[in-house]
Amino acid sequence: MTNQIIIAIDAMGGDNSPNKVIEGISIHSKSSEDIIYKIFGNEKLISPLIKKYNLSNDKIKIFHTDNIVENEDTALSAAKKGKDTSLWLAVESLKHDAADAIVSAGNTGALFLISKLNLKMIENIDKPALSALWPSKKGMNVVLDLGANIDCNSKNLIDFSIMGSALLKALYEDVKANVALLNIGSEELKGNAMIKDTYQLLIENKNPLFDFNGYIEGNHIMDGDVNVIVADGFTGNIALKTAEGTSNFIISELKNALSSSIIGKFSSLLNFNNLKKFKNKLDPRLYNGAILLGLDKPVIKSHGSTDAVGFANSLKVCEKTIRGKLIDQIKNNIN
Repeated sequence: MTNQIIIAIDAMGGDNSPNKVIEGISIHSKSSEDIIYKIFGNEKLISPLIKKYNLSNDKIKIFHTDNIVENEDTALSAAKKGKDTSLWLAVESLKHDAADAIVSAGNTGALFLISKLNLKMIENIDKPALSALWPSKKGMNVVLDLGANIDCNSKNLIDFSIMGSALLKALYEDVKANVALLNIGSEELKGNAMIKDTYQLLIENKNPLFDFNGYIEGNHIMDGDVNVIVADGFTGNIALKTAEGTSNFIISELKNALSSSIIGKFSSLLNFNNLKKFKNKLDPRLYNGAILLGLDKPVIKSHGSTDAVGFANSLKVCEKTIRGKLIDQIKNNIN
């Protein structure tokens, strides 16, 4: 099977694991071929779930360990737990080329640190960046950095532009990357010295991978006129949490409005299909799967509180990054 992909999975990270992880694998495996899932975790808990979800033994390989990284562990304490935790073993399989990528819903800081300890950075990239997919009016956006780096310089933001564009290309082959810098205004004179320097460098040094579209303000991220939004980790993380909170607020308030009266309930029945489309557009599970860019192997972070559907979507993102040759796209375009 020339197109076979091997995904290493930390089965013990995140809420309701390993159940949601194995169920998520079951969902993903029904729509994907030539995938081998290397599952790291407690075999006594995992094996019954393999049977429960009727997963083929040809697709599953279990690597038993009793030790896990807890959600409350610091990144440093997680690394000090040793090399026999499910997270460490899953990452280490990439180091030894025994897997093509890793997916974990576990401790974010621990995943990043253990990945950096085991994997190499792509040449000429100084800092990794956490990226994710956001929906827009015209398709999907890649947004980065979402918290891996608080302090960035101009070179870092240029690298993020290249890596984000490579990710977009890997996921959506026929879509042209249009990059913008997240800023407090769209005018050229707005922003701090670092972002102004980045603006000038991107104007002067064009990259064939993307078109540079200047600045974008937070209230225009969802417009879809640009599809790669670049920021330092502090700004990007605030934007992410604000978007998530706003989305949850809108869905919650809409539910309350449609269930608080007979008229509301009747209206929801009449508009069932439209409301379903609206809910799906804002459903964070359907965009689950953040990617740590800059390392020489794909590292995918699933949200810790997501369910099986969300975890399955992180596996889908993982598969697409491998088939789209994400790492090669970055290596071929980085300066």
